[in-house]
Amino acid sequence: MNKFRSRLLIGLVSVILSVLFGLGLLLGQLFQKFYADTVHDRIEKEAKLLALYMENKSFQSNMFKQQLHAISDMLSARITIVDREGQIMFDTNNYISIDEKRHKTFIRTLLKQEDRPVIFQEEQNVYYYAVPFWQRDQKLGHIVMSLSMDAIERVDEQIWLLLTFSLSVAFFIILLLGIKITNQYTKPIEAATKVAMELARGNYKARTYESRDDETGMLSQSLNILARNLQEMVRTQEMQQDRLRALIENIGSGLILIDQRGYISLMNRAYKEMFHIDPSDYVHRLYYEAFPHKEVIALVEEIFMTEVNVRKQMLLPIDIERKHFEVYGTPIIGTNDEWKGIIVVFHDITELKKLEQMRKDFVANVSHELKTPITSIKGFAETLLDGAMHDAQTLECFLTIILKESERLQHLIQDLLDLSKIEQQGFTLNISVVDLHEVLKEVIVMLEAKANDKQITLECTSNAPLCYMYGDLHRLKQIFINLINNAIAYTPAGGRVTVYVEKDDKEIHVHVSDTGIGIEQKEIPRIFERFYRVDKARSRNSGGTGLGLAIVKHLVEAHHGTISVKSKVGVGTTFTVHFHVDAYSNE
Repeated sequence: MNKFRSRLLIGLVSVILSVLFGLGLLLGQLFQKFYADTVHDRIEKEAKLLALYMENKSFQSNMFKQQLHAISDMLSARITIVDREGQIMFDTNNYISIDEKRHKTFIRTLLKQEDRPVIFQEEQNVYYYAVPFWQRDQKLGHIVMSLSMDAIERVDEQIWLLLTFSLSVAFFIILLLGIKITNQYTKPIEAATKVAMELARGNYKARTYESRDDETGMLSQSLNILARNLQEMVRTQEMQQDRLRALIENIGSGLILIDQRGYISLMNRAYKEMFHIDPSDYVHRLYYEAFPHKEVIALVEEIFMTEVNVRKQMLLPIDIERKHFEVYGTPIIGTNDEWKGIIVVFHDITELKKLEQMRKDFVANVSHELKTPITSIKGFAETLLDGAMHDAQTLECFLTIILKESERLQHLIQDLLDLSKIEQQGFTLNISVVDLHEVLKEVIVMLEAKANDKQITLECTSNAPLCYMYGDLHRLKQIFINLINNAIAYTPAGGRVTVYVEKDDKEIHVHVSDTGIGIEQKEIPRIFERFYRVDKARSRNSGGTGLGLAIVKHLVEAHHGTISVKSKVGVGTTFTVHFHVDAYSNE
């Protein structure tokens, strides 16, 4: 904007200088001509007056000569009287310095122009004026007045100095007024321009002053209204964008936006986390180059071709996992049926599929587990009713089997009730300070007879003399009864089951190790599922229900602990329960 002001001032100064320079030249010439004409008229009148004065005078008298000298001094001019032949009769010989020969030559040249009543000639900075004089109606000669140009030149210099001074003063006055007027009109324009530039940069808080009622004031007012409207529009747009961004980023499903040319332009956080991808590998790339799954590419192509909504369930490999997705794709059609692109949404239904499969497995397992003892009870009862009851030995054997199957059925139902109770949202523990050593001693006493029957060595060791924690005494016993009972059940005769308590500053680790059959690595993630058995024949023969480890896992998590498994087939298995030392210390 300073450039605009500078250009305006330069233009204004140029116009003022041009006008004043032209005006000065015109006035100088007019004043010079006017003064020259005035001088010429004055000398002409003075010469004519002198000619009239000389009509009755004698040229030879000394008094007349003295009078001519006086007149010469009065007029500051040299007076020369010549006769009709051009011979000098009298010459005051003052005020001008010129060679006498050249002086006479100029006079003769001047007198040749007798057709004019007043003869004027300029030679060597000297003006010559010649008028004829008469006596008794007879022309006797001419009176020549010589006037130096120095006086006229001095007057010309004074005229030019006066004009220069006057025009300079006028120039500075006009310039100051021009600068003031320019500032008065350019400052609002500069302010409006700055505000417009700030608005162009996106700063919609910029405002300008509205101090005038003319066009510049209307401009400032219009800019401020525009700025306020833009600010409100941007605020509304940003609010909508923030809401949309928050919705897209925090939605639980993965979302991909593909433009009308097939380039991926947007993806949300859920998609990145689901597929473990780097956004730079997807954004601004064609969909068929970015997507690694042919099923997804086929779905997008179908939407491009049919322009209808498409929904499909897909099983997609992600790293080492396989996940189930419900993929929903829809075209984006703008106003006037303008094709905008495609939105593809990925709903992760892996957990739903797992739950559905677990439900199916649970129903199948419960049916199978209930069917076996009920079938046995029914079969032996029918056999007894058919006449076997009259044989005392057979009766006792069958009743013993029925009792055993009934107890097994009771244990299964009790475990199901316990598991259902533990999984309920309102399940709570009866927290108290528990001596973990005493809990393990009681459990070992309870299971020692079973271990002795299989000739299994059962022992418990610890690295700490005291081991107290916050927990539910009954539920802790239930945890370790299940773990140690499983270790005894899956350990061959002559094996060893070891319980080792390890305590540090933050956690208590209880290791239950055996020298049993072990578990394959691929089966370890599933051992805490309901009714899952590593060796179904042996576990069923041992009287297990398949729910023990599921109950253990839920009870450990209820104590804010974790459980881990390490196993090697044919060597043995170690279950480790981790409890926090300060668990429930704030309650």
